[in-house]
Amino acid sequence: MSIWEIIGTVLGIAGVWLMIRQNIWGWPVGLVQVAVYAWVFLGVKLYSDAILQVCFFVLQAYGWWHWVRHRHTGGQSELPVTMLPASRRFVLVAAGAGLTAGWGWYMANRTDAAYPYWDAFILIFSLIAQWLQARKNLECWAGWMIVNVVALGVYWAKDLRLTSGLYVVFLGMAIAGHFAWRKSMKAVA
Repeated sequence: MSIWEIIGTVLGIAGVWLMIRQNIWGWPVGLVQVAVYAWVFLGVKLYSDAILQVCFFVLQAYGWWHWVRHRHTGGQSELPVTMLPASRRFVLVAAGAGLTAGWGWYMANRTDAAYPYWDAFILIFSLIAQWLQARKNLECWAGWMIVNVVALGVYWAKDLRLTSGLYVVFLGMAIAGHFAWRKSMKAVA
């Protein structure tokens, strides 16, 4: 356990806590957190997770911009939580599975990556969940629940105990986030 893992853990909890509350400050906290974790994951050869943090940085910046933009251009004070049609959910899962298989194969055959397919799953489905979160789609929380279960096992196996614990907390927070965002949907409807 390094000081960087500790800092990333604290920032991760704070960022998700803010996101559950639909607080726009979750985005800048998330930007710092993913920068820290990119360094942590490079150190333990979880390359897909390191790449994921770079992608998260871009998506965090996009989410922040999207939420702020909506406040200034929309008729409502904040972006509403919405749900995707079933057909779009199916397409996202199918695309995610295909991309996971492809990236996992590449990492298994071209790098010394640890757990290349599991790491690829975390990468691809985290990107999907992060995109859905930036768009304020309720399905993001289901995506995070699944990713968190896989991630906590991978990180435990790589002796990232604090990070594994963080993903147990993230799992609980994803469940709480789902119910909080669902409740806000009903309040608007």
